Amino acid sequence: MYLIVGLGNPEPEYSKTRHNMGFDVINKIASKYEIEMARNKFNGIYGSGIIEGEKVILLKPQTFMNLSGQSIKLFVDFYKVPLKNVLVIYDDMDVEVGKIKVRKKGGPGTHNGAKSVVHELASEEFSRIRVGIGKPINEYDAINYVIGKLEEEQYNALEKGINKAVEAISDYILKGIDIAMNKYN
Repeated sequence: MYLIVGLGNPEPEYSKTRHNMGFDVINKIASKYEIEMARNKFNGIYGSGIIEGEKVILLKPQTFMNLSGQSIKLFVDFYKVPLKNVLVIYDDMDVEVGKIKVRKKGGPGTHNGAKSVVHELASEEFSRIRVGIGKPINEYDAINYVIGKLEEEQYNALEKGINKAVEAISDYILKGIDIAMNKYN
């Protein structure tokens, strides 16, 4: 079993913002594989189904970004998901718009949601997909940049990364993290 997690903020005002790329990827892959995201448990909205012949749980933590790890930890413990089968998807300002980075493990960098996941799991040994959102023009405007509303043209550019992340999830499950890293990095 795989646990595929998208990080984001649950309130409607955060919909279609750069910081909700993880949620957007989960929504898109759920639609592609007809997995209904309608169940609530452990401070998360989730659905389960089959992707590339493997049982998966898709999860959107509802704890807000900075506490995302709390929900993930409860799912990992309850379903006994090995960390090698956990994939966390989130936005990253250090990755160009429309691009993604796939990693087998590693530190959280400056991303508060990833910091929460590392803290709660007490490990950096889980895979991740970082969806590029680019950097703000003014480095001091990072908060408004990640949670500010996007114009349609801006969101369309980000959607290229969302679509690549959906493809990478399928490859990760079907062929493994190393092949996904080689293909998308």
